[in-house]
Amino acid sequence: MLQVVQYQRTGEMLVEELPAPACMPGGVLVRTVASLISAGTERSSVESAQQSLLERARSQPEQVKAVLDKAKKDGIMATYEAVKSKLESFKTLGYSAAGIVIESRCEDFVPGDRVACAGAQYAHHAEIISVPKNLCCKIPEHVSFDDAAYTTLGAIALQGVRQADIRLGETVAVIGLGLLGQLTVQLLKASGCRVVGLDINEELFPMALEFGCEAVFKSSRDVASSIKAFTRGLGTDAVIITASTDSTEPIMLALDIARKKSPIVIVGAVPMNIPRSPFYEKELELRISCSYGPGRYDPSYEAEGHDYPIGYVRWTENRNMQAFLECIERGILKVAPMTTHHFPIEKAMGGYELITGKTQEKYLGIILTYPERKEAGKRVLQTKKYEPKSTIGIGFIGAGSFAQTMLIPPLKSQGVDFISVSTGTPVNAKSAAQKYGFSEAATDSMNVITHDKVSMIFCASRHDSHARYVQKAVEMKKPIFVEKPLCITREELEQIDIAVAHNAGRVMVGFNRRFSDSFVAIKKFFAHRSEPMSITYRVNAGFIPKSSWIQDPAQGGRIIGEGCHFIDCMAFLTGSVPIKVHAEQLSSRNREHAQQDNVSIIIRFADGSVGTLLYLANGDGSIDKEYCEVFCEGKTAIMNNFRNVILAQGKKQKTLSFDGLKGHREEIAATVAAIKKGESMPIDYATIRAVTLSTIAAVESLQTGVPIEF
Repeated sequence: MLQVVQYQRTGEMLVEELPAPACMPGGVLVRTVASLISAGTERSSVESAQQSLLERARSQPEQVKAVLDKAKKDGIMATYEAVKSKLESFKTLGYSAAGIVIESRCEDFVPGDRVACAGAQYAHHAEIISVPKNLCCKIPEHVSFDDAAYTTLGAIALQGVRQADIRLGETVAVIGLGLLGQLTVQLLKASGCRVVGLDINEELFPMALEFGCEAVFKSSRDVASSIKAFTRGLGTDAVIITASTDSTEPIMLALDIARKKSPIVIVGAVPMNIPRSPFYEKELELRISCSYGPGRYDPSYEAEGHDYPIGYVRWTENRNMQAFLECIERGILKVAPMTTHHFPIEKAMGGYELITGKTQEKYLGIILTYPERKEAGKRVLQTKKYEPKSTIGIGFIGAGSFAQTMLIPPLKSQGVDFISVSTGTPVNAKSAAQKYGFSEAATDSMNVITHDKVSMIFCASRHDSHARYVQKAVEMKKPIFVEKPLCITREELEQIDIAVAHNAGRVMVGFNRRFSDSFVAIKKFFAHRSEPMSITYRVNAGFIPKSSWIQDPAQGGRIIGEGCHFIDCMAFLTGSVPIKVHAEQLSSRNREHAQQDNVSIIIRFADGSVGTLLYLANGDGSIDKEYCEVFCEGKTAIMNNFRNVILAQGKKQKTLSFDGLKGHREEIAATVAAIKKGESMPIDYATIRAVTLSTIAAVESLQTGVPIEF
């Protein structure tokens, strides 16, 4: 995904391709449609990081003190390394966005919901953001994404007005008429107040007058007498400072114009060097408005999702966000006139050149937009480009009957070089090498992976060995095709994740069914859907005795070993990934039966689709092994054991006939083509990982009896 970041050493602004975040527990994953650049806050952040180290030290004495304290405590070298690490990191920007939920791990939202998102830790300028539920709220039907992108800023303005505790008919001065000030003016006007606007930039006055100011003045202590006259000599009932400046002028002006015993509310970023006498003489109240409202900076509220009871805290930050959106829906607030510029995320630097003054042009509201991209959403990012290969040297691990029947023959037709093959016994290795033309026979599979002439690995060994071969191949920076499953435990998956992330690893798993003509036809039939799917996949798997190696717990069992095929088909059809699994099994007193051979597994996908896998070993062998039904948007597709597909729509059916093949040849061809062209594998690693994790979670659900989210 694309995200705006700033390199801390130089202050350079960048739009970088980064791995997408995972959906946090108790939160949502959102595809961003629009986000707002907060000119005041983000300009300060950007300009600060672009200063020299000496300038930063002068402007941030509290940080210098923190460094000195650390040096006294931990030593100079440890402090130096800590500072160096900080400077060589990237900083995120943005805190107000709107988009569409693509994955939910809470009850408040479902995929497809339109939401506004807040939080500097979460609502970044990025294509995909992961946000806790209390920092999200649903966007009303008639509110646009552009308008909803202002929600965080609107909640800040609303909290400032609440802190002022104003009453109908009172006079309030707003110092600073940028975005925050213009929103504050509208909220005060809607509350029945007389509003005075002040700013050093007179070009903002017409909009302020249009939004509800009854008088506007250039921000200076010289206008105090004019404001006194406007208030009939009483002074303002409240002052709200929304300016962002290093000057103490806004505070001093507020002291001059405020009436006795009235509040001064600080919403913007201004110095707090406050003289005592004016406060003492007028008994003024200085109130700091904490961002969006109660709950801000409280981990229990924001990260953990614990709401404050409405009877005790009427307006939390989330309820402020909702109120702001409702004000837009009802026409009380107008934010569209404040938007002066739009930039697609790829050209976000244009927005920052405006706010830093590099581009001399008038601006106010700057919206970043996010056109949909296929690449957005990948959680494992390839960090280097792959080199095309005119020749591929194959190392093959495990050459049993399946490999010799379904993998090696189609691989041989792809114009690759067979370098080395390894099996568990010397004679089998020799037989396979001679039969298929491998240059070498081996029994040490690790030597096959490290062989200098081997540039790609195929692995069809026992299930418990897959993880270590995959990890080794990835660490050697060699692409690997591994027969299902990828691995059999969470721990193995985590190790593979690390290897793939650190080495830009290319891993392909033998999920062949998605490449079959049958499922390609069904995918095409539902190509333009907008609603989630309901999929039922029934597998007449057949009885396998406990004495078989497949039933050995060390091999992961049949759900992990074969169930992954059918869940991957569902992922292919939905174009989404599993996020939740609940499994139930038949409980039999027959000791010859493996308990996990007869299961029903319900899988929820990130797009809201639901799949049901019936994996059964207690049926009759004369019944076809595989049968799949798909229902969506008034259409139905039925797959009968890869021999035919029925497509039903508009009360009409069409039957397509196929050869019964399950896509092995096509998956091999697609994999080899990807390596030759220097492209990513045909199935992205994020999907492979999610499917693998869903099978592991299914077994955990069978063991615990509860749904597993991941």
